[in-house]
Amino acid sequence: MTTQAPLIKQNDQLLRFRCPGCNTEHAIQFGWEETPKWNWNGSFTKPTFDPSVLVTYEGKDAGKDGAPPAVCHSFVKEGRIQFLSDCTHSLAGQTVDLPEWVDTVYTS
Repeated sequence: MTTQAPLIKQNDQLLRFRCPGCNTEHAIQFGWEETPKWNWNGSFTKPTFDPSVLVTYEGKDAGKDGAPPAVCHSFVKEGRIQFLSDCTHSLAGQTVDLPEWVDTVYTS
């Protein structure tokens, strides 16, 4: 029996996942203590979050000369990430697999 690698990382009530659209990680809170919070199906290999995840950031695809910041808006369902049409990156409107979570170790 093979074991599937996790797609998300949990730190207390924080869940992190790698976003292939932004090429960085996003984090959501789940649980009951703070808001906003998301529902999570409890799976590390086929995670589902509800509601959608909306991130704005100053990325390379951010607007210039007063235009709005870059946007990443998605649903995560059954281990796949569905990018909505208001995303400003190249994966807008597409659904792709979440990449495996790999802890990054920084050395000096």
